[in-house]
Amino acid sequence: MKRAATLASAPETGKTEATMCNLYSLTKSQDAIRQWVRAMTDETGNMPPLPGIYPDYPAPIARNGAKGRELTMARWGMPSPSSVLVGKKSDPGVTNVRNVGSPHWQRWLVPEHRCVVPFTSFAENEVLPDGTRPTVWFALDEDRPLAFFAGIWTRWTSVRKVKEGETTNDLFAILTTAPNAEVGAIHPKAMPVILREADEIERWLSAPLAEALTLQRPLPDGSLKIVLRGEKQDGEGPEPAKRAEPPRQGALF
Repeated sequence: MKRAATLASAPETGKTEATMCNLYSLTKSQDAIRQWVRAMTDETGNMPPLPGIYPDYPAPIARNGAKGRELTMARWGMPSPSSVLVGKKSDPGVTNVRNVGSPHWQRWLVPEHRCVVPFTSFAENEVLPDGTRPTVWFALDEDRPLAFFAGIWTRWTSVRKVKEGETTNDLFAILTTAPNAEVGAIHPKAMPVILREADEIERWLSAPLAEALTLQRPLPDGSLKIVLRGEKQDGEGPEPAKRAEPPRQGALF
């Protein structure tokens, strides 16, 4: 277990960019997820469809555990570098990670801290001439088949929200890369690293780092479809809880 105070001794590099992929959905069954990742244990309970997953929400991840492959819940947002926490009373976390050369992230790129994040669609914000930023939802096709983001995770003690005080949580973030044509037309800076095949999941979770990082690449052009616009969730599910003001520091490269 790590504590937020240890960040001060850890070097880091990178810069803050415009946020991206801070909203996604997962509407396929737990059984489908377990089969894809070959999970030996499932700690997610009776998980309903999750049509709108936002930063700091709990969401399922698959990782290698002491008893084999496991499916569990974690909060979205890895610990922030100390440089962005100066003068702040809480750390809502970093949702997207691109700069894998940063010492801050390298400690969590070992197989023990890699995970995959199941999803069925993800949203980016389109900037329109009138200044509005409606959501644009992407999926592999109209049926929203199950796929996975490459991610990293850790167990961390910090203050996520001032009203909560200090808590210990499993946290995760999604790896990003350059966008392909479809995503780039809406968000030209980045897209999430997407895994579509079982061997890609195994490679990300278990391969040596150099081999695993070959997966940090955009999907081929034409691999994604726009399946929805202007909505805060994609699919049906429980009434979403009222959200606090979203964290300002969402993506750090």
